[in-house]
Amino acid sequence: MKKLINAADDVLAESLAGFAAAHPELRVDHVNRIVYRGEPKPHGTVALLSGGGTGHEPLHAGFVGFGMLDAAVAGEVFTSPTPDQIMEATARVDTGAGVLHIVKNYTGDVMNFEMAAELGGSIPVETVVVADDVAVEDSTFTAGRRGTGVTVLLEKIVGAAAEQGRDLAEIGALARHIATSGRSMGMALTSGTLPAVGKPTFDLPETEMEIGVGIHGEPGRRRVPLASAREVAEMLVEPILADRSFAAAPTIVMLNGMGATPLIELYLMFGEVKSILDRAGVTIARSLVGDYITSLDMAGCSVTILEADNDTLALWDAPVATPALRWGM
Repeated sequence: MKKLINAADDVLAESLAGFAAAHPELRVDHVNRIVYRGEPKPHGTVALLSGGGTGHEPLHAGFVGFGMLDAAVAGEVFTSPTPDQIMEATARVDTGAGVLHIVKNYTGDVMNFEMAAELGGSIPVETVVVADDVAVEDSTFTAGRRGTGVTVLLEKIVGAAAEQGRDLAEIGALARHIATSGRSMGMALTSGTLPAVGKPTFDLPETEMEIGVGIHGEPGRRRVPLASAREVAEMLVEPILADRSFAAAPTIVMLNGMGATPLIELYLMFGEVKSILDRAGVTIARSLVGDYITSLDMAGCSVTILEADNDTLALWDAPVATPALRWGM
């Protein structure tokens, strides 16, 4: 295993220390492993909290800041944060208007966020569970579809709405609307390697690829021979379009890298995805290309398509200033 680490057991703590050093505008609670804004929102503004296992960077800590999250809670690699961590983060970011919990649909995440909301006392909490992966209906880690790329888009859109001062009920309703308006599907050329394990999560021969892989290395729909970028794009986009029509409204499309795929290939893939969507009559109003929700050092990519109305596009275009997403400031 070749990794830039000191000791496998110290990766999370030392990564958070480096994150704090690189982003002095944010704060890190190293005991509870919470990244939060250095300058809180005004009193009476809804706060946004997300989190999950590490290894998916920049998700979630990289999206803490103006226009997105108020805080992110970090679990161990591919492991949910605990209810105590989530409760502490909820109390820390609440300004009196309540907190929205943004949860990816994995059993541990859903259970621990639910427990934190139930035990959190008098703070009003709304919860949205993101379940956008069309590859499988159920997996080892989920009841229902896995939560993937829509999470990033939701955090941006709903984060902008919170900055406008919308109340918790409206924020919760918007979040659930966004969560149900998008679909994603991913693929892998290689497996990621957990530092504590020291070997790839799964074996993938040089001549094969996994279609529909999960962000923790969960198996997808099928393993197939290597194919061209054009064919891979079809394998990702066609199941999304078969699951939901996107021809009636403009869309936001994210071409996301899994951690080890260079941008030259991601942009090439975006071109192939756009060609397929053009032929299907799907209009791309906004796009995002890069590493936004990764699986350690996995090579591969995912496609996310989100239906967007005028309000959604205006919220997408609103200013944002986070370590991993920044414009309009």
